[in-house]
Amino acid sequence: MKTPLVTELDHDPELFDPARFEQAVAASGSVALAFRQVMEQADAILNQRFRQLENIKLIIRRRAWVMDQLLKRLWSELSCARCPDIALLAVGGYGRAELHPHSDIDLMILLRRENSDAGYQEDLSTFVTQLWDLGLEVGHSVRTLEQCVNLARDDITIATNLLESRTLCGDPSLAEEMQTLTGPEHIWDPRSFFTAKCTEQIARHNKFSNTEYNLEPDIKSAPGGLRDIQNIGWVAKRHFDIQRLSDLISFGFLTADEYDLLNSGQLFLWEVRYALHLITGRGENRLLFDYQRAVAEMLGYRDSEAVLAVEKFMKRYYRVALSISQLNDMLLQHFDEAILRADEPELITPINRRFQ
Repeated sequence: MKTPLVTELDHDPELFDPARFEQAVAASGSVALAFRQVMEQADAILNQRFRQLENIKLIIRRRAWVMDQLLKRLWSELSCARCPDIALLAVGGYGRAELHPHSDIDLMILLRRENSDAGYQEDLSTFVTQLWDLGLEVGHSVRTLEQCVNLARDDITIATNLLESRTLCGDPSLAEEMQTLTGPEHIWDPRSFFTAKCTEQIARHNKFSNTEYNLEPDIKSAPGGLRDIQNIGWVAKRHFDIQRLSDLISFGFLTADEYDLLNSGQLFLWEVRYALHLITGRGENRLLFDYQRAVAEMLGYRDSEAVLAVEKFMKRYYRVALSISQLNDMLLQHFDEAILRADEPELITPINRRFQ
């Protein structure tokens, strides 16, 4: 049985308490107004924890957990919430239960078949409009099972988003059926998926001159950025059906030390991204000169007699980006052998008596 992405560790009554929320609903007379109030309070608490340099993984996961609770409560007000043929899913980064201050909240309303939403269109429209009115960065789609298959077959990005979906509301078996129909047995087998993701990565790296050492790096998309780590996870999940990078240790693709290096790099980049979002007030992923000093200060770097805080911070960034890039390259080579060349005979070339 797979471990759920959102666990008891993510629950935090200081951030969201159902009884207090219902009191806020009663006081305001509106679920949406109570939603806004609770989210603002939770953000203030989480941002303060971040400034105190608490665990970034817990911060972004608990922010996703709070959003889960609020969306479930808002959804429960709709008449379609009782329809067994409609489910609300988190996809993309939100599907991974990662939510930074200005991350997109990617949602999919999944229908069992065409016209499953008959009589509920106004409900669904109201739901999405409420989210926009609340100022949330929402990306949404409404799709049937058949549409998911057709769209994912033609678009690797959609296939990847569906790979990371999780059910927020509705019958979980609906999402499970979607996962099966869009799984590697039907579309994007591990070979074609791996090839497509490698092609994507090469094109993405080329946009940044294929180097980790840009003076104003994009911490998400540049070589050595978060996308490189996610790419490893996507390929691993498609091939091995795993949810966590640490599972690659048991498959012999990572040593414990290599995983620790990859994990610590991801945590650092999450901290940088969170700081960028707070400083800029938007979903900024570019570490521009204008922000570097402020990010360094927010992450606890201080000037010394010999080195400025911003120099210490940027040196750390480049070391992390280089290590992630190297691990990404190594793992994709391993995947190439395990996925693309698994059936090829080994070609062993003797060099001398001791080496081959």
